[in-house]
Amino acid sequence: MKIMNVILIIVGIVVAAFLAIQLFAMSSQKSIETYPFKVVKTYDNFEIRNYEASLFTAVKLSSNEYSKVSSSGFSILAGYIFGGNETNEKIAMTSPVAMTLEDSMTMMFMVPQKFNKENLPRPNQSQIEFKEEPAKTVAAIRFGGWANDEEIEKYKQKLIAELDKNGIEYTNRFYLLGYNPPYEILNRKNEIIVELKSEV
Repeated sequence: MKIMNVILIIVGIVVAAFLAIQLFAMSSQKSIETYPFKVVKTYDNFEIRNYEASLFTAVKLSSNEYSKVSSSGFSILAGYIFGGNETNEKIAMTSPVAMTLEDSMTMMFMVPQKFNKENLPRPNQSQIEFKEEPAKTVAAIRFGGWANDEEIEKYKQKLIAELDKNGIEYTNRFYLLGYNPPYEILNRKNEIIVELKSEV
C-alpha cells in the first residue's frame, strides 16, 4: 500500500510539473514579438496574408532535409541571440522561426523591431548573416504537432493543390514557419507559406 502511495505521489508531481511547463510555454508565447502580417482573405483550408518588410538573422544550411539540419541551424542562431556576439548582448527571441524550403535550407530568426542592420551586434559565427525580407503576399496553410520532412512535404503539396484549385499563381519560394519551443507539447502550430506572384 505504501509503495502505491509513493507511486501516486510521484505521478502527481510529474503531471503537475508537465502542466506547469506547458502553461509557462503558452503564456510566454503571448509576450513574444511576432512577424507582422494582415490576413487578406480566408479560404476553407488556407489564407492569404500580407507580411511587412522585416529583418532576420539567417544561417544557410547544408541540406534540404529538415531532420538533418533544423537542430544545428537553431543552435547557431540561438547562440547569437543568447549573447554569442561582439557585445555579448542578449536579443529577445521572436516567433515564428522560419526555414526556406530550398535545395539548401536557410533558417531565420526575425530581429526585434528596435534593431536595424546598423545597431545589431556583429555575430561571433561568420556563417550568420542579416537578411532583409521585403514586404510580401503569401498563402499559408497550418498543421499541428512536430514538423518533420514528411509533414512538411504533405502540407506543401496540399497548399499547392488548393492554390491550383482556386487559380492563384504562386512562386517557388516556400517557407516553413514554426511557432513553439521544443518543450511545448500542447497546441503546437506550424505553417507552410509560399510567396504569391501578385496580391489576391
